[in-house]
Amino acid sequence: MAIDEELNGFVREALSRGTPRSGVAQVLEHAGWDAHQVKGALAGFAEVDFPIPVPRPKAYLSPREAFIYLVLFSTLYITAFNLGSLIFEVIDRAFPDAASSRFSNWSTDQIRWAISSLFVSFPVFLYVSALTRREVQRDPRKRASRVRRWLTYVTMFIAAGVLIGDVTSLVYHFLGGELTIRFVLKATTIFAIAGAAFVYYLTDLRADEKEGVS
Repeated sequence: MAIDEELNGFVREALSRGTPRSGVAQVLEHAGWDAHQVKGALAGFAEVDFPIPVPRPKAYLSPREAFIYLVLFSTLYITAFNLGSLIFEVIDRAFPDAASSRFSNWSTDQIRWAISSLFVSFPVFLYVSALTRREVQRDPRKRASRVRRWLTYVTMFIAAGVLIGDVTSLVYHFLGGELTIRFVLKATTIFAIAGAAFVYYLTDLRADEKEGVS
C-alpha cells in the first residue's frame, strides 16, 4: 500500500509542530483517511527525541533481493504443480478409468518426474523461506520490498483464479450429473493446494498492514 505524498507531507508537518502521534492519527481518520494508511505514514518517521521529524530509511530493491524472491516464488510454483501432478497420478491409479488408453510407462515417468521435482524444489523453497524470514526479523523494513509484494499479489491472483476455475468446474459437472470420485478428489486437491497458498499469503499481507508497511 503506497503512502500518499500529501498524507506524508501532512504527517511530517504535524509532527514538526509537536502534535502527538495519537492526535495526528485521530484527525486523519476523522477526515476519512484509512487507518492502515495513517499508520504507515506515521511509521515512516522514527520515534526519537529530535526537533524535526526524522524519516526512517525506506527499503530499496537490490539485485540480490530480486533473485532471492524470484527463486522463492519459482520453487513455490514448481512444488505446487508437481505435488498436484503426483496426487493426480495416485488418484488415477487408485480409481482407474476404464476408458483411458494411457500407457502405464508414461504414467510411471510422470510420477518419477514429479517426485524428482519435489525432491529438489521443496527443500530449496523451505531454505529460501527461512532465509527471507530471518532477514525480515533482523530488518523489518524488508517487509516493504516491492518485488516481494508484487510477487505475493501475483501468486494470490493465480491462486484465486485457480480456485474460481476449480469451483466452477465442480458446479458444472455437478449440474451435468457427471461427478465421479476421481473428479471430486482431483478438484479437492486443487482447492487444497491453491487455497493454502492464497490463505497463507493473504495472512502475510494482513500482517504487513497491521505493522503499517507501505
